[in-house]
Amino acid sequence: MNKYRVAVVNSKSFGAGSPDLIEKLRQYAEVDFLDVGKALRGRQLAEALRGYHFVVASVTPTYDAEFFKHQRELLLIARHGIGVDNICIEAATVEGVMVARVPGFKERDAVAELAVALALAVIRKVSLSHQLVKAGKWSERGRIIGFNVAGKKVGVIGLGNIGSRVAEIYSRGFNAQVLAYDPYVKPEDAARCGARLVDLDTLLRESDIITIHVPLTESTYHMIGEREFSKMKDGVVIVNTARGEVIDTQALTKALESGKVSGAGLDVVEGEPIGSEHPLLAFENVVITPHIGANTREGLRGMAESNVDAIIRVIRGEPPSEYLVNPEVLERGTRAKLTAPSGKHPPPG
Repeated sequence: MNKYRVAVVNSKSFGAGSPDLIEKLRQYAEVDFLDVGKALRGRQLAEALRGYHFVVASVTPTYDAEFFKHQRELLLIARHGIGVDNICIEAATVEGVMVARVPGFKERDAVAELAVALALAVIRKVSLSHQLVKAGKWSERGRIIGFNVAGKKVGVIGLGNIGSRVAEIYSRGFNAQVLAYDPYVKPEDAARCGARLVDLDTLLRESDIITIHVPLTESTYHMIGEREFSKMKDGVVIVNTARGEVIDTQALTKALESGKVSGAGLDVVEGEPIGSEHPLLAFENVVITPHIGANTREGLRGMAESNVDAIIRVIRGEPPSEYLVNPEVLERGTRAKLTAPSGKHPPPG
């Protein structure tokens, strides 16, 4: 029997299409797929995951400081994705737990391509057109009118790993003018992916399409609200494949009702998962997908490979350095017995 146990929590896509990776992991540890309440946290979540040494974490639930305090067997939590906003990194580090995530390049193309696909679906009213055909209303095609992306201004908020790829697609593939807002990017780096850096107000004011690619932090929570919508062009298209909480849902609803926003393509929604009665679903000009940005064969395999590799390295006593979000835990001391590059073991956590 394997000494180690892995809990894959709230993830239906981990290992999907890659059974060989699950079997590889099972050579080193027992692997269980668990569903827990998305609101579960703290001591209750620790109790639900008692006895597990590794957690492959989805976007829910939240792994807070109390969780790390009470789950004493945990060695590493591996995020099945890029964002780690539902994991208290500071608490994990204090408790000697390593936190790993998928390197951004593993899902870069998948998420960027979906972001563009959502924009096109909204602009060309693809979903609505399909519904008309299904309803036998082919003759109503005259009311389906979109616009060309070529020559339009596309505002990219967040020019990191995914945002930079989106900028490349729009600038080189569509011959669009790409404006970008990212205080951490240099103008010359933006220019390499076909974008021109501007301040946020300029981007909001001039863009025909606005696509969001920022992590969820205290500073980006509801960064797009009523004030920001009021500055946008009438008829702007909004796309969000980052985190739902970056957009104030009530403000977006009002902007859709007023026509300020002509349509929205969302792979993420505030408070997801959402039910069929969610107010945004009442708009025929809103296309929502269930957080499938990385769900391509290539993207999902790359994500699973990263998680599996990180877990196996720790079991072998090796630090999963290139995946670590909190590398300082190696200096503080981890719960796992790792062999440092010098051949010495870090002090116990």
